[in-house]
Amino acid sequence: MNEKILVVDDEAAIVDLIKMELDFEGYQVETAYDGQEAIEKAQSFEPDLIVLDIMLPKVNGYDVCKTLTPMMDVPIILLTAKTDIIDKVLGLELGADDYLTKPFDNRELLARIKAHLRRATKAPAAKKTDAVIKNGPLSIMPDERTVLLDGKEVHLTPKEFDLLYLLASNLEQVFPRDTLLEKIWGYDYYGDTRTVDMHVQRIRRKIDTQPNKFIQTVFGIGYKMRKI
Repeated sequence: MNEKILVVDDEAAIVDLIKMELDFEGYQVETAYDGQEAIEKAQSFEPDLIVLDIMLPKVNGYDVCKTLTPMMDVPIILLTAKTDIIDKVLGLELGADDYLTKPFDNRELLARIKAHLRRATKAPAAKKTDAVIKNGPLSIMPDERTVLLDGKEVHLTPKEFDLLYLLASNLEQVFPRDTLLEKIWGYDYYGDTRTVDMHVQRIRRKIDTQPNKFIQTVFGIGYKMRKI
């Protein structure tokens, strides 16, 4: 096991405890204690996953997440002392994949880390037989995992691409949120269907020139990709 994990928290005791657990499991671990250091360490260490506290000095966890998400496609698990759902939703909107509320059990954190890394290594490989999917001005190329809108490339995270690809491959088919959560995040995902909603919102901001042009909400059920 050689996966690299960056642990970021301004509380040394929490960092030491998490690092000890991850060291024992055989991971390569780097640590940071403020937001600015987290950004610098992420760029130099190139982790496979980041455990990130929200309340950090210099640069808070939200801004760290916002900075790193466009730069690197790695799972981010937020640690928060706040229980307000708005704080958690904001983190998901900015690109985080998961969150844990303090205090938490290290065994649960480890289980989530393993689950995210397992899904990352099982990301679908490009198949040369896959055809380009076109829907109006939107083109999806599975070989390169690339999306074009009116000929211009749209940057998507791996989960955003997988979600968009699934919907676009099944035009007009309605997918319940639970089904999308299962297909994209897997059976062992610890989050809830709000994660799906946040990813859909992020995709919409990137590809929709008008509300619900491509991805439509089916009230009380889930989402579908409209045939343009």
